[in-house]
Amino acid sequence: MPETKVIYADDEEMKDAVREAAALLRAGETVGLPTETVYGLAADAFNPDAVAKVFSAKERPSFDPLIVHIASRGDLKRVAVVPDDILETVNKLTSAFWPGPLTLILPKHADVPDLVTSGLPTVAVRQSAHPIFRAVNKELGNPIAAPSANRFGSISPTSASAVVKELGGKIPLVVDGGACSEGVESTIISIEPREGKKPVFRLHRAGPITKEQLQDFGKVEKVKSISESAPQAPGQLASHYAPRTPLILLEDISSFQPEEGKKYGLIAYRGEDDSDYVNLHDWEQVESLSPGSGKLAEAAIRLFFVMRLMDEAGLDYIIAEPVSETGLGVAIMDRLRRAAAK
Repeated sequence: MPETKVIYADDEEMKDAVREAAALLRAGETVGLPTETVYGLAADAFNPDAVAKVFSAKERPSFDPLIVHIASRGDLKRVAVVPDDILETVNKLTSAFWPGPLTLILPKHADVPDLVTSGLPTVAVRQSAHPIFRAVNKELGNPIAAPSANRFGSISPTSASAVVKELGGKIPLVVDGGACSEGVESTIISIEPREGKKPVFRLHRAGPITKEQLQDFGKVEKVKSISESAPQAPGQLASHYAPRTPLILLEDISSFQPEEGKKYGLIAYRGEDDSDYVNLHDWEQVESLSPGSGKLAEAAIRLFFVMRLMDEAGLDYIIAEPVSETGLGVAIMDRLRRAAAK
């Protein structure tokens, strides 16, 4: 395959970029597209040969299912069969959070290829809020299967340049829509109805839609047991989102015992000079998730960008400071723990 082309989709060039991306998808190719969460590697979800190219480019195991993106809420019926006992709940959730970073696991429609769902009877589906992704979705006229546009298990890309570093030469096109506004992948839930009570939401992956937001609509319970060989939802493997450089999540600051002659870098939360973590060691490099302010939303947006900076810094180890596990902090800590599990 020739060198990967990058199109800058500013206001004037957006229509041309959308048409070119949709034409490639229609021809059975894969395209890197921006979403509000991270950049996705897109393929026509109804074309098994195109979906196979996604798995091949990412070196993703076929047992790990993909998320299907729809252009409008009305397209949900094309990819899922919503049971009557959760229909009202699905309508409430999609009205509140779509388009946006909430993925629902629902019984799949027969038209969705088994490769997309890794043979599961369910499909993970959402509607992206990113204007470029939505425009391509609409122009194509079919749902789009799109996991993150990176090599399997590595750091998710939040910029077009990161996609090129990960998959350059493996895919024909990346549409550059700037930096992603959320920075971490979508929240994934499944729904269990309860007669006479609010439903239970099984939280398969924490993300931008927080537990606190979901609790207005049902009871949220984290999925405790995850099969490494047969995950029930995308993004479930224990080791994921990982840099090549070993990452250690330092939840107990007193346990840090650096090796002589090794280079350590710190991913700090605020990065303030008087921080216990900043002053713990003579770090080779310090990068902050939310410089000075300690805002979880900013930390989420910068997380993968900072991880990638540190991975390219020539360190022996990356040390990560934990953040508070409230709101978006749950998703941030989820990604850090998986990155550290490599």
